[in-house]
Amino acid sequence: MAKETLSGSEIEDLKTMAAAHFWPHARQAGDMTDETGVKLVVKGKGVWVEDAQGQQWFDAIAGMWLKNIGHGRKEIADAVYEQMLDISYTPGGTVAPVTAKLAAKLASISPDKDSRVFFVSGGSEAVETALKMSRKFHRNNGEASRFKFIGRRGSYHGSSFMNISLGGGGVAAPMDYAPVMPYTYNIAQPGEYNCIYCKDRSGCDLECARDLERTILQEGPNTVAAFIGEPISVATGVHVPHPDYWPTIREICDKYGVLLICDEVITGFGRTGKWFATEHWGIKPDIFTVAKALTSGYQPIGATVASKAVADAFMGDASSTFRHLITFGGNPAACAAGLVNLDIMEREDLIGNSERMGTYLYEQLQSFYEHPIVGDVRGGMGLLAAVQLVKDKDTREKFPPEANLVKKATESMNKRGILTRVMGDSLHIAPALSITKDEVDHLVESLQGVVTDLQDSL
Repeated sequence: MAKETLSGSEIEDLKTMAAAHFWPHARQAGDMTDETGVKLVVKGKGVWVEDAQGQQWFDAIAGMWLKNIGHGRKEIADAVYEQMLDISYTPGGTVAPVTAKLAAKLASISPDKDSRVFFVSGGSEAVETALKMSRKFHRNNGEASRFKFIGRRGSYHGSSFMNISLGGGGVAAPMDYAPVMPYTYNIAQPGEYNCIYCKDRSGCDLECARDLERTILQEGPNTVAAFIGEPISVATGVHVPHPDYWPTIREICDKYGVLLICDEVITGFGRTGKWFATEHWGIKPDIFTVAKALTSGYQPIGATVASKAVADAFMGDASSTFRHLITFGGNPAACAAGLVNLDIMEREDLIGNSERMGTYLYEQLQSFYEHPIVGDVRGGMGLLAAVQLVKDKDTREKFPPEANLVKKATESMNKRGILTRVMGDSLHIAPALSITKDEVDHLVESLQGVVTDLQDSL
């Protein structure tokens, strides 16, 4: 068992090691300072984590949009331990009972109850798998000419070359790794506040959805394999689309024989107050991807879930086989964590709590409009929200890079013990689904202080 506390010398030794050898994700290596560096955290409970000095931090982004049942759940640790005592890895040509059970459970809560589940290690692999599956699906159906993919500008679907080529949002900036993969095309994002088509009008005109049809026609319908999008675009600032957006996208894909892939890596497993975000619009994707919250981050996992119609195309002779594998896909220990995680969500009604607390959070965030630098508050579907900061509320002018918005926001959040992300010009809010009303109040009050600090300094 881990020690309750670390001595001052142990903390300094660990910081020295990390500064010399640890390369953090999407940050400058070597920075372990208290002001701007990576924090050394040692334990967590619910929405809180504790650093090596004993300070409590409010985890306002659920680790990385994944700690849906919260930190410190012993049931998960016990399940993983027991599974590893039985079998920790299954040789080729075998499957553990727990993996079969998780596949069946995931299918039972999916839009298509007869779907099949291809397990992988994480979200990037899930999306890559979905893309390969799409191409092979069309080839099996005699349409090998369908090899192009369409994504949306600014979306984030993972960190591989192909994934960043689909939109290049978040930390994986395409310009850092150009040229991107060929035969990938980007269309407009839904999101009325920033939309290139309707931000200056009185409401959404669905031109962002029709952008898909225009691109399909321009490239040639018989060359397009699939369209991919997050049900709610998180990387661009948590934009909830118009109610008719996804039904329109589904209709366009059906019209031209293009597969619809929905990336539910962030929005899945109760984050939006439903098992999956597509349920809000009553559409069924041909393929959808999950990861992160399938185990609430207690074990690495991901999955590509194919509808029966897609999966059936891979049945038959050897030439139709999906020749694709991931070393740790369906790992028994990870699947054990997944089963217990989903059981906790059902038993404790965390999806219902996400809907209730998400509505309350969104209502409390409306007061942020009182700040001159708050341009838009987005959310209202579960525990997923964002506050967009602007230099000029009337013109929606953004702060220039030299304003150092992210740096100043991080400094203020450090002062108030808040851990979350400032992406571009938006504060992201996505706490664990187990959050209480009092904890929502504490978070909103703290973020009010952050915005006030920014208003004074900017």
